[in-house]
Amino acid sequence: MYKSFKEMPVWQEAMSIAEEVFKITENYPKKEDYGLTSQLRRSALSISANIAEAFGRQHNKDKVNFYSFARGSLTETQSHLEYAKRVGYIEEKVHQHMDEHLDVLHKDLNKIMLTLKS
Repeated sequence: MYKSFKEMPVWQEAMSIAEEVFKITENYPKKEDYGLTSQLRRSALSISANIAEAFGRQHNKDKVNFYSFARGSLTETQSHLEYAKRVGYIEEKVHQHMDEHLDVLHKDLNKIMLTLKS
């Protein structure tokens, strides 16, 4: 059993993704500061925040809800990254790398949720 959410591999991976998104968006055009850049950073950071909140909940139903919110933020992040690729803000290689990391995290969140539901 983990003593802190910071010990959880799933939270660590989510935080790593948020850090990568921050670095990727540093080079986005200034006109996107209050648009795509902000939305992408917030959705990426929301993944780890919801995992942390799930950790702090006592009841499994509450935990599942917050892991579900984390999964929703994850897919939102994937959508923003897809748009960024399509408009030429990120290269295909970078997009593919991020998408693969997000897919792994998505599967991990699903496993946690299935365990909690049973």
